[in-house]
Amino acid sequence: MSKYTIAIVNSSSFGKVFPNHIKRLEAIGEIEYVNVESEISGRELAEVLHGFNVIIASVTPFFTEEFFEHKDELLLISRHGIGYNNIDIEAAEKHGTIVSIIPALVERDAVAENNVTNLMTILRRTVEADQSVREDLWENRAQFVGRTLFNKTVGVIGVGNTGSAVVEIVRNGFRCEVLAYDPYKSERHIQSYGAKKVELDELLKSADIICLCANLTEENYHMISYDEIEKMKDHVYISNSARGALVDEEAIVSGLKNGKIAGFATDVLEEEPGRRDHPYLMLDNVVMTPHTSAYTMECLEAMGEKCVRDVEDIVANKLPERTVQARSHAVFQ
Repeated sequence: MSKYTIAIVNSSSFGKVFPNHIKRLEAIGEIEYVNVESEISGRELAEVLHGFNVIIASVTPFFTEEFFEHKDELLLISRHGIGYNNIDIEAAEKHGTIVSIIPALVERDAVAENNVTNLMTILRRTVEADQSVREDLWENRAQFVGRTLFNKTVGVIGVGNTGSAVVEIVRNGFRCEVLAYDPYKSERHIQSYGAKKVELDELLKSADIICLCANLTEENYHMISYDEIEKMKDHVYISNSARGALVDEEAIVSGLKNGKIAGFATDVLEEEPGRRDHPYLMLDNVVMTPHTSAYTMECLEAMGEKCVRDVEDIVANKLPERTVQARSHAVFQ
């Protein structure tokens, strides 16, 4: 029996699109797909994952301090993505667990592309028009007059990996004036992609369209809520491909209902998975996709390859690329 036991937790894609990734892991140890509720307690999660010492993890569940207190045998959590806000990094380090993520460039183009794709879908009312045709109502096409992206003022919140690519797309591809808010990026960095660095209030007041591309932190939780929406232009469009909790969902729904927000496109929710009774889906001026911004063949292949390499590195007593903890080398030793 192998000393390595690998759990693939809450992943809808790993190993299913590219089965060779599973074959390589099977050469290392026993593998099992494990699905749990996103809000499962840490202790319960540790019990479910008892005996596994390697985890390939999705955006849920949450690997909390309580989880690690009952899971000392865990060698590695390899995130099948670039975010790790569902993992208590300090607790992982304390208990000797390496946490690694996908290099940001792997997802950059795919996620940025989907932010703009979803945005254009809501601008051009594509879903409604398609549904009308499917219902044999071609003649109703005058009901689906949309808005163009060309020459608009676009505000991009978060100009890191994904946000910088969104800036490039809308600036170079659609001749937009781009305003960017990111307190962690210099003016020179932001200008190099074609945007103007501004404070959040100026972006909110000036942008026709707002693209959310920021990492989720304690400081920016619900950064777009009632007060922020009130400062926006009337009939603003918003696209979110980052994290659902960047926005206050009740405030977004209110803005959509009263017309302040003309359309909202999102690939993410504060609590996932979303269901058909989600308040967003009660409205026609919303496009929601199920956290599929990274779901291209090219991106998924590279993501899966990275997770497999992480496990192979652990087996070879090597530190995986893109470990998160500040003291990963010390932990690994």
